[in-house]
Amino acid sequence: MARVRLSVAERREELLRAAVEQIEVRGVSAVRIADVAAVLGVSNALVLYHFSSKEKLVAAAFAYAAEADLAHLRKLMSRRTSAVRRLKAAVRWYAPTGQAKGWRLWIEGWASSLRDPVLREVAADLDQQWKAELAEVIDEGAAAGEFRCDDPMSVAWRLTALLDGLAVQMTSYAGPLSRATMLRWTEEALARELGIDREALTA
Repeated sequence: MARVRLSVAERREELLRAAVEQIEVRGVSAVRIADVAAVLGVSNALVLYHFSSKEKLVAAAFAYAAEADLAHLRKLMSRRTSAVRRLKAAVRWYAPTGQAKGWRLWIEGWASSLRDPVLREVAADLDQQWKAELAEVIDEGAAAGEFRCDDPMSVAWRLTALLDGLAVQMTSYAGPLSRATMLRWTEEALARELGIDREALTA
């Protein structure tokens, strides 16, 4: 059966989706151009035509997956509700669930970025965008008088550092830390940062 001819943009997205899946299965260090090509039934040359090296493919795949998460965060942050409710929704969505595929990809990306400057630049930029989204909502809540906060970006840094650390523990070492405990700790931390009672997060 002949393959449907795809546009450049469609082919690129198909390759990125396949690369993300292969990274999740094999890890960044083990995945090969040939693995991505094989799962789609295309040649290595086609993959290299769109992404000139494995490093560029991995960086683009990481950005593709992470930007989808970022788009979901922006959707949560744009809801027509209080800043406190939006921040709580972000914290709850951030916590790993199920097989934590998204978190496994982030952990792979962080580890590989230590040796890959292209991936490091992509990951750092996406990380800053996450913090900026949270800081903007914190700033909105402070301006609306929901709570006091003189430095929203610092709060966003501390909150994401806690979330990242706990999520890595949950994803890497299944069992010792439950999702319920992670959510309780992060909500307590969020309440302290905003100077409100934790009960206000459940109101």
